[in-house]
Amino acid sequence: MQTKALALALALVSGCATQPGKGPADASKYGALSCSELNNEIGDISKSISATAKSRGRVAAWNVPFWAPGGAKAIELIQDRQTAKIERLQAEQAAIDATRRRSCN
Repeated sequence: MQTKALALALALVSGCATQPGKGPADASKYGALSCSELNNEIGDISKSISATAKSRGRVAAWNVPFWAPGGAKAIELIQDRQTAKIERLQAEQAAIDATRRRSCN
């Protein structure tokens, strides 16, 4: 079982080294949305944040054998990527929230 987890971790790291096109959140793209659409966007992003956090927790629970070369580093890289994704989603959520506060009183 641990060997499968290690293989999965290494496959994830080797196939997803970069995240293209993911910069800071752009608040201007939310200006044309209605209040209910903004609420839906915030809900969708909240779900994504929760799912990513759960996934990060599952990865942290993996037990990689001490003899597996690079196993601990692979887990660390996966967790770092998931943390970056959560931070990116939170920035996008903050941009939507700011737009909602301005236009939906």
